[in-house]
Amino acid sequence: MGHGNLLAASNEFWSLGPLASLNLLDGGVRRGREAEAKAEFSAASAQYRGLVLHAFQQVEDNLSLIQELGREGQQEMAAADAAKQSETLATNRYNEGVVSYLEVVTAQTAALKAQRTAELVRTRQLQASVDLIRALGGGWRAAAQDQPQVSAR
Repeated sequence: MGHGNLLAASNEFWSLGPLASLNLLDGGVRRGREAEAKAEFSAASAQYRGLVLHAFQQVEDNLSLIQELGREGQQEMAAADAAKQSETLATNRYNEGVVSYLEVVTAQTAALKAQRTAELVRTRQLQASVDLIRALGGGWRAAAQDQPQVSAR
């Protein structure tokens, strides 16, 4: 090995040496940044899991509510039908002169209250359906009349 090769090797050492030492001295900083990135990823992952679990909970809650309101709605409709029959009977009895008009008014009041309660349950059922659609990430578009129309000329 001649002096030319030795000098060339020593030049390579001096040119690569600082790069290697920079990498060795910078290792702690890179490990810190890597740990920080892992921590941020872990936090974001936990937040995402929390959002997904919350969405599943909303879906489950709304499905349960819709089912419960369906049963309640059937009961309230049956009560409204019975109250309407009672009103009809009271009206017939009044027309025959058997009872006073107070009984008719009382039956009408009961029928209206039962009908109103059934409608409130139906409204809650529709709201729960909308909330379920939202929880599933869906929605609907505006009606066609709300969108700009293009006229053909």
